[in-house]
Amino acid sequence: MGLVKSEKEIELIRESCKIVKNTFDYIKDFIKEGVTTFELDTLIENKIKSYGGYPAFKGYRVNGKRFPSSACISLNSEVVHGIPSKNTVLAVGDIISIDIGVQKNGYFGDSAYTFSVGEISSKKKKLLEITNESLFKGIAQAKDGNEVNDISSAIQNFVEGSGFSIVRELIGHGVGKKLHEEPPVPNYYNPQNKYRLMKGMVLAIEPMVNYGSPNVKTKSDGWTVVTADGEPSAHYEHTVLITDSHPEILTI
Repeated sequence: MGLVKSEKEIELIRESCKIVKNTFDYIKDFIKEGVTTFELDTLIENKIKSYGGYPAFKGYRVNGKRFPSSACISLNSEVVHGIPSKNTVLAVGDIISIDIGVQKNGYFGDSAYTFSVGEISSKKKKLLEITNESLFKGIAQAKDGNEVNDISSAIQNFVEGSGFSIVRELIGHGVGKKLHEEPPVPNYYNPQNKYRLMKGMVLAIEPMVNYGSPNVKTKSDGWTVVTADGEPSAHYEHTVLITDSHPEILTI
């Protein structure tokens, strides 16, 4: 799998990313008190399909288990990979991370946002601000000639310098013909990661930031990752193209 994409491949990735962006623009108006995460998931799937795409996460297989839903929807202390449910009802004060992937014409786009439901606590507001800003700190380092570790260090230094913690078990990745490709893009410095960035590479950069401890665990459903201490977590992600000048965010 080539790390550097052709112009044709980039245009196909761009098309999938546009569907992701349009789906987020659509779904944000439905994130309110009393709505179930199952309802949100259904709206997301229908919107993706209306553009001729397919929800990339639906049926995604890990260790023989298939993800059952179209989007990963995670609340409060859920970090990522939350499974939408008819029994999970949004309440004022919740934060909700929605991760959307799209496949169209054999290529993928991927993005995530964490939304607030009504008025949220000051600590959750700060968590969302720091996580979102850390994403853009990382994106700013996504330049031809830099290393993946330049992205990783920018995110880590900002998050930890702000008093929050980085989830280490889950990382960003390349995007193309597969949802998850090389190179790995950790949100922390890894001396073993020697990847150098080149024009034409496409990366999903996605900091996952905890209010308390960085430690996480997986629930009995085999998918939902939660903070070990029950404190809230936030997740933001964009698919980014490395160019010969400034990085291009494909999902914005």
